[in-house]
Amino acid sequence: MIFRRFAALAATVAVLLVIAGTCKASAGEVNKLEARIEIFGFAGFHVLTNRTTIAESADRYAIAMDLDTRGLASVFVELTSHSEVHGVLATNAYRPEAYRAEVRRNGVDRHYGVDYRGEGTVINVSSPAPAGRPFLVAAQQTRGTVDQLSAYLILEHQLAHRGTCALVVPVFDGSGLYNLRFSDVTRETLAADGYQNFAGQTQVCAVTREEIVLNPSHDEDTYRRGKIWYARLVASDLMLPVRMEFDTAFGTVTGYLAELRGPDVHLHLTRE
Repeated sequence: MIFRRFAALAATVAVLLVIAGTCKASAGEVNKLEARIEIFGFAGFHVLTNRTTIAESADRYAIAMDLDTRGLASVFVELTSHSEVHGVLATNAYRPEAYRAEVRRNGVDRHYGVDYRGEGTVINVSSPAPAGRPFLVAAQQTRGTVDQLSAYLILEHQLAHRGTCALVVPVFDGSGLYNLRFSDVTRETLAADGYQNFAGQTQVCAVTREEIVLNPSHDEDTYRRGKIWYARLVASDLMLPVRMEFDTAFGTVTGYLAELRGPDVHLHLTRE
């Protein structure tokens, strides 16, 4: 039971954390933003580090995310993960073309892959599960979906330009088929705490994961709901997540933006 709950915790933070946004680049120019997020679980134990890079040009975007367990979590589940997506920017819309993820959990490797075609067709090229019941979805169910990394980028782009979190994004990433339902909570002035020295105005968004087809593998268990605090940290119209809380089978996990690097910005926000 403990192992399963730690696996669920690892799966949660593997999908929920995307630092969104770079300034819109001119033709031929590529802007890049790099972020590090530290994740804490029960009793304040440090359980995971997330490193995310986003590159954006005038008509293209790419996201890469690396995860690895830390501290006590490594005793129960050893997780490393690399996921990436690239796609097209068109009229304020993010359209993924290919998503890939390599996950190693306690010595077992999983390979996920999804190709997204321009007409809305989605092709699952993930490797079959090594054991247990297969995760099967029909082609018509995945039509028009996006990957998990692009889903959060779509939200954060909308929040920056329209000032609202209200959005539903259908997601298929090879391991799950679900809706991410975002909604507005409140505007809140955060105070610095024992983990992070950030203080300032934020927009709070709620997110609920609504399963369309449930994966029979318990190793794919993840969060059902959470909250994300977005703030303006760079001299542009971008909103970036500075804190987050998600409810999991293991309890509440909290993430803090620890470091942010980009054009004309280098921030250290955690007490290290």
